[in-house]
Amino acid sequence: MQTFDLEAWQGLGKTYRHKRHPIFYADRGTGENLVLIHGFPTASWDWHKQWLDLTARYRCIAPDMIGFGFSAKPRLYDYRIMDQADLHEGLLEELGIDSYHILAHDYGDTVAQELLARDIERREQGHPGKIQSLCFLNGGLFPETHHARPIQKLLLGPLGWIIVRLLKEKAFRQNIRGVFGPDTQPSDEELEAFWALASRKKGTLIYHKLIRYMEDRREHRERWVGALQQASIPLRLIDGLADPVSGGHMVKRYKELVPNPDVVSLDCGHWPQIEKPEEMLSSYLEWRGS
Repeated sequence: MQTFDLEAWQGLGKTYRHKRHPIFYADRGTGENLVLIHGFPTASWDWHKQWLDLTARYRCIAPDMIGFGFSAKPRLYDYRIMDQADLHEGLLEELGIDSYHILAHDYGDTVAQELLARDIERREQGHPGKIQSLCFLNGGLFPETHHARPIQKLLLGPLGWIIVRLLKEKAFRQNIRGVFGPDTQPSDEELEAFWALASRKKGTLIYHKLIRYMEDRREHRERWVGALQQASIPLRLIDGLADPVSGGHMVKRYKELVPNPDVVSLDCGHWPQIEKPEEMLSSYLEWRGS
């Protein structure tokens, strides 16, 4: 499985403008369209271990959402899930894509839930659906089962704007390690890349704004959980059970609430595509092939 360092990944990039802000995205491959939606606090580089295998089968579109990675990180901006969904829809419209599959992780799961809710509304109004299938990796699909880390709670609190100014690489690395599985810890090179993506353009200084996705999840819980329950397209959840944020406890809730749940459990933590890249890819391709 070939990997990409950050320089090579950046070399794949193109630019789209969302509300006049430059947005980085990678677009490679041919075949059915697959949209890859990354999580918090990293970027589309999270998919680099699967990139060549996926682009050999599909046309893959992987943006860095606004506030993340190689994209713009404006300080005066209202970072919300609805806006990130708008960003994806705008990019796909510009590319002329009106039918696609989604593979999402973490924060990206919530963006995907909003895209799914819009797609359901589109179908109810008699229009063709755009999303053909949706696969989730670890993420806060249900706010009641999202076990926020202490740093996330601090960032969301009234002193979040101060906390971001105190966040240094050492603490960042510790928090990332804390959500990986005990036997699938990130390498120093991976941690270095995560920090480089997060801190680029002083991106950590907007974390108290990006973290508002936790508020969005509570506010729109009925809409986004309802979308999972009403979906007529294939859904799959691939989840690392050792994840303290959205591991086995979230899988249990998924099985309780989602009709005919299709779940694959992996022996890893929060980042299956980094921790168990081959198993995650195999699970995804097997599902798509079926």
